[in-house]
Amino acid sequence: MRARRLHTRVFAALGVLTVSFTLFAATPSPAPTIPDKPSDPTRAQEYWLDGARIREAWKTTRGAGVTIAVIDTGIARGPAAFAGAVTDGTDVSGNGSADGRTPLGPIDSDHGSRVASLAAGRGAPDGTGMIGVAPEANLLSISLGFGASATVPFTTQVAEAIIWAVDNGADVINLSFTMNTLGWDPSWDKAFLHAFENDVVVVVAAGNRGSGTTVVGAPATIPGVLTVGGVDQHGTASQSASTQGITIAVSAPSEGLLGVTAAGTVERWNGTSGAAPIVSGIVALVRAAHPDMDAANVINRVISTARPAPAATSVPDPLYGFGLVDAAAAVSAEVPRVEENPLGSLAEWVHLHRRAPSEPVPVPTSAPVALPPVPQADQPTKADSPLIPTLETLTYGTLPLLALTAAGILIALGVTAAARRIRLARDRRTSAQ
Repeated sequence: MRARRLHTRVFAALGVLTVSFTLFAATPSPAPTIPDKPSDPTRAQEYWLDGARIREAWKTTRGAGVTIAVIDTGIARGPAAFAGAVTDGTDVSGNGSADGRTPLGPIDSDHGSRVASLAAGRGAPDGTGMIGVAPEANLLSISLGFGASATVPFTTQVAEAIIWAVDNGADVINLSFTMNTLGWDPSWDKAFLHAFENDVVVVVAAGNRGSGTTVVGAPATIPGVLTVGGVDQHGTASQSASTQGITIAVSAPSEGLLGVTAAGTVERWNGTSGAAPIVSGIVALVRAAHPDMDAANVINRVISTARPAPAATSVPDPLYGFGLVDAAAAVSAEVPRVEENPLGSLAEWVHLHRRAPSEPVPVPTSAPVALPPVPQADQPTKADSPLIPTLETLTYGTLPLLALTAAGILIALGVTAAARRIRLARDRRTSAQ
């Protein structure tokens, strides 16, 4: 899969070179792009398009040729914002449709559609209506089941979703959810490693205080993922629509966002669930502008070109990470290459923290030594009463005792008789005198 993805990017790069070369001979019409009318009331509300310098990045690319996998509640079929954008999908919950396009969840089934619209919504043909950060990127819709209604365990769903996304051409994976635990199920080790080993960038939401998350939780704690914190319209860390943690890499708008619902309407919403797809869209722009660049250098461009947050006290900062994301700089700035993911290595973490599998029991290499049979034990004798003498007790106990007793009696009688004779003899001599 990685070879196929790199192969595609190389040919995309060659295509760009060919077009540049033919400009000297002819001036063909530029490739059609999705129009943008900033004066439109809906577009005017998308303050992040200018605040994060996304419109400026569009002068270079709009994400064509890059695929973003949205692992969420599902991207709805109906809205025009997704017409021609969703190229494939699946369901891993056991409750959705095979193409992953049926919104799931009794509480917020529109979540996946809103996320997708921020990442790569198409907007109207006349340049009005909500538009995503990478409006020419493709989308994969992978539907998850949140809560007790899902028939498949949530950790299993996430692992299967990531593996499916990687195997079906994702260049970027967006995860706009979090857990209230720092650790994660061991099954995620294999899934996330599969993504990293196949050159896929994984973008994760940091979580929201308003939802009860005070610090980042998994998957935002997994080494190597691009974790996104949230800021308001002034670039200040959101008190309700963000959280904090040392794994936050960059910050993006998380308040006053817009999103397309399953019904096709545009609504306002808040949270790092929206900040994450803004960054996923920027990652798609970077990958489209640099099709030969690996995931580690794409991530490095995003974090190293981030603008300093005015309220940050350090770099990286537990609220802002490396700063406020800057799409134009990430796409066009000169950035030194790196040899490894600056956000850490999951493989090294697994090596250090997961218990290594036990060694197999060694197989004997020689035949066992033959030993002579052990002699049979004596048969137990019948138990008798301890009050009845046996032959052994008579021979070795009772008879010797009787003999010694009799000898003692005879000796005592002899001594007594001798003493009596001596006394009688003494008495007679006394009388004779």
